[in-house]
Amino acid sequence: MKKKQWICITPSGVEVSGSTLATSARGAALLTELYRTYVNDYPKYFKMDAPTKLGFLASELLLRAEGDRHEHSSDRAVVVFGRNGSIVSDRRFQATTDGPKGYFPSPSVFVYTLPNMVAGEIALRNHYHGETAYYALDHYEPALILSVVATTLADNCTGSIISGWVDYIDPKRYEAAMELLIL
Repeated sequence: MKKKQWICITPSGVEVSGSTLATSARGAALLTELYRTYVNDYPKYFKMDAPTKLGFLASELLLRAEGDRHEHSSDRAVVVFGRNGSIVSDRRFQATTDGPKGYFPSPSVFVYTLPNMVAGEIALRNHYHGETAYYALDHYEPALILSVVATTLADNCTGSIISGWVDYIDPKRYEAAMELLIL
């Protein structure tokens, strides 16, 4: 397998395949700036939870070099790893069910209590029909991640994979480190 390109997004900035992306915002505002500057054509973005926004933006910036990429593809997989999964949405959803007077469960928040939503949103946006998965790990484990990615690529159906670590704790602590790998 060969690394075609990679991206890293943290609250302090963005690096794409060795080049720093010029941004003026930091922290929570960085994600909005990235969307408005580099994507700005996917209104569903505003309904996503923060971890999904982070992974979605990382994939969008990662794939920019591919040109017109929104055609059906059954040979690209999306495999994402992280520690905190959907904890941000889990807490928001829990707040909609607290107390007898405030019991109004929100289906729009509930759907993002599934950590695999980040892989699903990337696949939906790009019309990928290959494997999509989210693996929750106690900590970043490069050897395990490499093993899962290699196993995914060994299925004779997958020609490339978007993979990486997407972890969002709060607006001041998040990281997306993704890469596009090809056979």
